[in-house]
Amino acid sequence: MPDFSGNIYQAKRKFWALAGQVYIYDQSGNSLCYVKQKMFKLKEDITAFTDESMSTPILTIKARQIIDFAAAYDIVDSSTGEKVGAIKRKGFKSIIKDEWLIMDPNDNVIAKLTESSGWSALASRLISLIPQKYVIMMPDSNEVIAKINQKFTFFTHKFDADFSMDTQGKLNRKLGIGALIMLLLIEGRQQ
Repeated sequence: MPDFSGNIYQAKRKFWALAGQVYIYDQSGNSLCYVKQKMFKLKEDITAFTDESMSTPILTIKARQIIDFAAAYDIVDSSTGEKVGAIKRKGFKSIIKDEWLIMDPNDNVIAKLTESSGWSALASRLISLIPQKYVIMMPDSNEVIAKINQKFTFFTHKFDADFSMDTQGKLNRKLGIGALIMLLLIEGRQQ
């Protein structure tokens, strides 16, 4: 099974693929997981696998509702069947500036994933060449525990994720990887 104990990850989504395809790599460039989104699903059901053979599932991400502007997605560890946590999109807030709540297995909010600047968020929607920048912060103190930065490329969407600020391990990395996958698949549709 892949090792999700690291702090630095790179994620990319193929731009021209009909179905969303996401690749996650560790700091050394080793492949950690692969996702191929199912097309024409009313209710999102996403599985992250160890590789493109799609034989060994790692994470399952399932929408709670069929269509929901403020959708919540449960993230489950496929090897144990245990819920790692959930992420919930902040509906109307996400029109201008993407914002997600990151929750523990009992749906308690433990962190917030948001675009780092309202002005750059708006600009990136108007001019798709402007890279998006996100932060994951603690909800009570606004302490930043991770940064996710989009890298500009013409034929793929690439994100660098840095969890090194989370020195106390407040965020389960599988939950962080699940959030990264959702950014590429759900928010990536805007571009």
